[in-house]
Amino acid sequence: MSLPKRRISKAIQIGSVTVGGGAPVVVQSMTKTDTCDIKATIAQIKQLADCGCEIVRLAVPDAEAADALPQIKKRVKVPLVADIHFDYRLALAAIKAGMDGLRINPGNIGEPERVRKLALAAKERGVPIRIGVNAGSLPKKADKKLSVPDRMVAAAMEQVDLLESLDFDLIKISLKAFDVPTTIEAYKKIARKVPYPLHIGITEAGTPRTGVIRSAVGIGTLLYLGIGDTIRVSLTANPCEEVAAAYEVLKSLNLRQRGPVLVSCPTCGRTEVDIVTLAGQVEARMAKIDRPIKVAVMGCVVNGPGEAKDADVGIACGKGRGVIFRKGAQVAVVAEADFLESLMNEVERV
Repeated sequence: MSLPKRRISKAIQIGSVTVGGGAPVVVQSMTKTDTCDIKATIAQIKQLADCGCEIVRLAVPDAEAADALPQIKKRVKVPLVADIHFDYRLALAAIKAGMDGLRINPGNIGEPERVRKLALAAKERGVPIRIGVNAGSLPKKADKKLSVPDRMVAAAMEQVDLLESLDFDLIKISLKAFDVPTTIEAYKKIARKVPYPLHIGITEAGTPRTGVIRSAVGIGTLLYLGIGDTIRVSLTANPCEEVAAAYEVLKSLNLRQRGPVLVSCPTCGRTEVDIVTLAGQVEARMAKIDRPIKVAVMGCVVNGPGEAKDADVGIACGKGRGVIFRKGAQVAVVAEADFLESLMNEVERV
């Protein structure tokens, strides 16, 4: 079954990465180091790039952080976006440092004249600006009679109108809230108003246990509706967990394929072996595989090769022995002690 038609937006370039215009949905994350710690920040950017992150955002809270940007930029290859709040001069410094993009929040960047100065500098360098609206930090002058989604859209549109009046159209927009329905409604509204690419996510989603679910519901719903050009899963965790979760969301909707997909049964009274441990071991062993492959770990013959017949490789486990299969066809019978190694050997062959 195919997804609804995707919203086609204006294409922009964040460094070497195309965002919008029908390009694949881009996976983003953000460093969680002190940007002033150049060595640690570079190490985390490279770690993110290795796990598949395509755009990395850095917090630039002060002049010291801005001063670190040129050294960071010249030592990494992945496109970098400077995240700016309050002081527009930091954004000007980020542009000068060679950042590939800016993110500003209209709720706290200040007077229109400051945004105007940013736009002129960004236009000269061809640097896109993301208008990043958060439900928790809307402009003080926002009309309280409006719903939160409408206030979010109004805040974004005010900045869009200002940038467009300066003949600046290298624009990307995000409208994030912790509340999932609020976020979805805000994006649906803005998607009908502008041609620009949209960065989607649920802000401050929480720890992996709950944040992945909240993000998957919000981001997945928007993507299913055809809305979204870049995504970030915001978690209180190592940023590589954000990247892994983002790709799982994309894989679940058949929008991107990167790395393995693990199919495993939930176990029940028919299960005669420890499937929970085996599935965890398989998942850990496959963590460094970046090629698409579907692997199944099944607990009995009832939901073995039949229910997982589309898996590239799988195992149906019984007490004492199990069946290794490819695309539903049996290829070997192995002893229980060899379940993990036999399955992983078959994965390697594929």
